[in-house]
Amino acid sequence: MSTKAPRSFFIPALIAAATAIGPLPALSQSAPSASSAPKCLQRSILVERLESRYNEQLSGGGLQSAQQLLEVWTSPQTGSFTVFITRADGLACIMATGQNWSSSAATTAKGVKS
Repeated sequence: MSTKAPRSFFIPALIAAATAIGPLPALSQSAPSASSAPKCLQRSILVERLESRYNEQLSGGGLQSAQQLLEVWTSPQTGSFTVFITRADGLACIMATGQNWSSSAATTAKGVKS
C-alpha cells in the first residue's frame, strides 16, 4: 500500500494552505508613508490648539531624556488624547492621538507599609 497522497489532492491542498496563510509579512510591507512621520510645531502653539480645539489638559508626563519631555494630554469630556515629545528647543512632535481615553485610579499595593 502506498503512503503517498494522490497528486490531485496535494496541489489543491497546498493552494488552500497558502491562501489561508496569506502573503508573507516581508513581502507585503511597504515603505512608511510621509504621513506616518511625526507632526512637529512649537509647543506653545500645540498646547493652545489642544486646549481650545480639543478641550484637552495635561494629564501626565516625564523626562524621556535630558533633552526630551514626554507629555500626555487628555479630555475627560470627549475622551480624546494626545501624546507628544517636546525637545529642549521647544519643538513638540506628536507621537499619538486617539479617542476613548480611560484614566485609571491610583491603586495601593497590599502588603507592608513603608
